[in-house]
Amino acid sequence: MPSSYLDVSGLFVERQAQRSSMHARHLNEQLVRVLKTIGYDVGFQKGQGQYLFDRDGARYLDLLSGFGVFAIGRNHPSLRQALKSVLDSDFPNLVQLDVSTLAGVLAERLLEHVPYLDKVFFANSGAETVEAAIKFARGATGRPGIVSCSHSFHGLSYGALSLMDDANFRSGFEPLLPGCTQIAFNDLAALEQALSSRQVAAFIVEPIQGKGVNLPTDEFLPGAAALCKKYGTIFIADEIQTGIGRTGKFLAVEHWNVEPDMVLLAKALSGGHVPVGALLTRKSIFDKIFNQMDRAVVHGSTFAKNDLAMAAGIATLDVIKHEKLVEQAAKRGAELRLALTRMVPGYELLKEVRGKGLMIGIEFGPPKSLRLKASWNLLETANKGLFCQLITVPLFKDHKILTQVSGHGSHTIKLLPPLVITEEDCNWIEKSFDDVIAASHKVPGAIWSLGKTLVDNAVRKSA
Repeated sequence: MPSSYLDVSGLFVERQAQRSSMHARHLNEQLVRVLKTIGYDVGFQKGQGQYLFDRDGARYLDLLSGFGVFAIGRNHPSLRQALKSVLDSDFPNLVQLDVSTLAGVLAERLLEHVPYLDKVFFANSGAETVEAAIKFARGATGRPGIVSCSHSFHGLSYGALSLMDDANFRSGFEPLLPGCTQIAFNDLAALEQALSSRQVAAFIVEPIQGKGVNLPTDEFLPGAAALCKKYGTIFIADEIQTGIGRTGKFLAVEHWNVEPDMVLLAKALSGGHVPVGALLTRKSIFDKIFNQMDRAVVHGSTFAKNDLAMAAGIATLDVIKHEKLVEQAAKRGAELRLALTRMVPGYELLKEVRGKGLMIGIEFGPPKSLRLKASWNLLETANKGLFCQLITVPLFKDHKILTQVSGHGSHTIKLLPPLVITEEDCNWIEKSFDDVIAASHKVPGAIWSLGKTLVDNAVRKSA
């Protein structure tokens, strides 16, 4: 290999032992402290499918999948080959005063899955699609208002953040975008009251809320669509986490037979390698934004239609189709939810298992027995939602399963595994959760000793 070529894999190996010190010095020191505190600084070296491998070669089952981006698994060979083929082809990428062939192909294939929509706008991320949706909705309707749901998550850029009511994310960054209001999820009466002013450009909703894995009632999404049509409001489905097969349908709204005016996609569409977001919408909306030649570039993004991103999206859709991963998500998700639900009667701390496909929430709650209640209350007083760390940390350290709590102060653990998980993986998940939840009911015990450590850390932080 010529000396002028940079060996990045060699650089990774050479510097990987310094990853924490480099991040602490040059990037986010607080994240490094968090990982060390909970014992997650194992130095992952390799990712393959649904598995991660640490510096000692130990194998972990990844139920976080990079916040949902690795739907087809890590380093899928078809995706890698697609990206290599682009790099080897000398395509005229990002000419700007030209149109992209691969963007046309990806748009065409996305719209085949959502035939009631007509146009696609590409962006670099989910948050960027939310920002575009706000602009398009206001531009198309001439109205200022945007309504969203409490406990939602739409992204952390200013417009997206304005749609959320989470003080943990908003604090220190206000004032945010005016005209944005929230209603309670599943509250059609509140939605109608908000829309009746006819000043609301759009209602944006996650079909299943990522924070808490909250499901809509059977009436909510169809009712919301009808109310939006009644009051001339654009109905936007934020499918950034739920779309591309995650819930056992290509889009989660399909579970409720709803056809939104806009659908927002990202995360899984990237294949985990090259970020890409897509806004799908009706021609009548799109044409009000790009309505004449001197407004042909009234909204855009320099890198949005780059060939690598478009190839990643095309390859991801191809893998999902040929490996039948939407059907796989439905089947494995139903099996896993059933197995976990069967545990509920046996454990007083375990309240509910819910979800669709391979988007699953496992909710814990206050116990009834006095010994457990005292320990629970100690944790809750120190930091609401701390109990779930008593489940996620032993899952990681003792059972090699990576998962997450579904939001700040939440009592729900969220599972977002790659759609390629196997029956063996599901058995691994079931046994590991059973072992850890059983241990959490033993007071005193090792898990509650961990709880005391976490409480001490929370107290020191507040002091």
